[in-house]
Amino acid sequence: MARPPILSLKDISLTFGGDPLFSGVDMAAGDGERLCLVGRNGSGKSTLLKLAAGQVGHDAGDRFVQPGKHIAYLPQDPDLSGYATLLDYAAADVPDEEYKAEMALEGLRLDGSLDTATASGGEKRRAALARLLAAEPDLMLLDEPTNHLDITAIEWLEETLKATRTGFILISHDRALMAKVTTATLWLDRGVVRRSDKGFAGFEDWRDKIFEEEDAALHKLDQKIKREQHWIVHGVSGRRKRNVRRVGELAALREQRRTHLHRAGPAAMALESGGASGKLVIEAKEISKGFGGRTLIDGFSTKIMRGDRVAFVGPNGAGKTTLLKMLTGELEPDDGTIRRGANIALATLDQRRELDGTKTLWETMTEDVLLGVKGSNDQILVRGRPRHVIGYLKDFLFDEKQARGPVSALSGGERARLMLARIMARESNLLVLDEPTNDLDIETLDLLQDLLADYDGTLLLVSHDRDFIDRIATSTIAMEGDGQAIEYAGGYTDYRAQWGTGDLPIARAKPAPITPPAATQKPSTTAKKMSFKQTHRLEKLPEEMEGLEAEIGKLEKILADPELYARDPARFEKATNALTERQGKLQAAEEEWLELEELRDALA
Repeated sequence: MARPPILSLKDISLTFGGDPLFSGVDMAAGDGERLCLVGRNGSGKSTLLKLAAGQVGHDAGDRFVQPGKHIAYLPQDPDLSGYATLLDYAAADVPDEEYKAEMALEGLRLDGSLDTATASGGEKRRAALARLLAAEPDLMLLDEPTNHLDITAIEWLEETLKATRTGFILISHDRALMAKVTTATLWLDRGVVRRSDKGFAGFEDWRDKIFEEEDAALHKLDQKIKREQHWIVHGVSGRRKRNVRRVGELAALREQRRTHLHRAGPAAMALESGGASGKLVIEAKEISKGFGGRTLIDGFSTKIMRGDRVAFVGPNGAGKTTLLKMLTGELEPDDGTIRRGANIALATLDQRRELDGTKTLWETMTEDVLLGVKGSNDQILVRGRPRHVIGYLKDFLFDEKQARGPVSALSGGERARLMLARIMARESNLLVLDEPTNDLDIETLDLLQDLLADYDGTLLLVSHDRDFIDRIATSTIAMEGDGQAIEYAGGYTDYRAQWGTGDLPIARAKPAPITPPAATQKPSTTAKKMSFKQTHRLEKLPEEMEGLEAEIGKLEKILADPELYARDPARFEKATNALTERQGKLQAAEEEWLELEELRDALA
């Protein structure tokens, strides 16, 4: 007799905001099954997983959990209140087997002694993952478990999932992970869940076959409608009873065609480089950088040429972002020299992806100073050419209703697409992408990969996605600990192959503590008096700030002209860029003045 599934959803329907998200969904997970849940961004994968966990209600249908079975869900925003340390939280479900939580925390490269009150969002997420793994439930519901994990931790999680007897349903953007650990696939497409008894490695072939069958069936329906329409026009005379019947059949065919759920096509994203940079883009010689008494980069040298695609890998906090900032000019090295080529146009995608959730997508795009636009215009500059904001957002699979809705309503993948829309509107020849694959669906990942392959400029990439690095990178810089950054030819698999078996250096490297740059630290109060330079700056800063405020006022007056964009786009863009620059300088001057004032008060 077949055993009942641990979890079963039957004929589930759910409606959000008047639109059905699911209709008649069936899904089941048996004992020890290894399932991946895939689907387009915004299709409702996370909602479906929450519904399976019992955290979201449904409008119709049945949810069944086998009596005595424990289902555990990985929360996106875990609540650690009431626990003193991350270990206390991770071991809460296994108080007599705390070692299990300790092992999970070690594998996820997380210090269990950290205070929960000061832990970052990423550290809390990793602690929640450690708690779930330590508890060994009967079924794990894992929504993007690799977010906030470095490559070493991802590989540890991969081995853990391969070894566990616990069943799981996994949502992830990490193709390599899903291909290696899953044995069956659930595909959420247009509100319906399909199942394949093959893991993610066979998903794309299966999906494409279904699409081909669907297209063939739709073509047959169109041909049948065309034949019936021809008969109605040319064969109606006489045979009235049969005519009435066939007219009714034609109406039914037309209704079938009208209600067919069209699948979303790929995003129409485009990425164009601006004018070519010089042949040499960046050359670094023996550069070093340290924070808080720790050396992050020690004597690193590299030469990056036009067209290179360089990936940066290593533990979180090992210095990848610091090295990137030095190479692009945002930070100066403590030692060594950096030379940058001519005509560099830089565009950056920050992994933090900070967006104002209260603004609409429309406002987010039109107020983005990076695009040379400000205010409530309905047009934006896309690589130097004006585009209507709705038309441009449709290229990234956003409809007009979403464009007028708040950013807070977007899923993680939709936020990622919005950030890509912003960066791809700029002309660039040096592209810096910090974790660009987070939350993207498979189709968008494929398109992004193709765009980057055809990009004429130079690419600097920070990523923990091994598959994506292998497809894109021409060389890999590995942060191997103790300030050592070593460049290897090829992608991540090539890097691993050069080391053979055993732990990679980045696996042995301990993440360095993240200490803010000196410019953002509080001035030291160990000195007995302010230096002449500090005193001089404190006297001059008010005058400097006053001048910047006057310039900002003039630029804002120029940009207040509603006809300026249409009349003179070049002047509009120039004024916008100048305003952004001066606002940044004013903010920096104000922070410097406040720090020097605090120092003077402390010394007094």
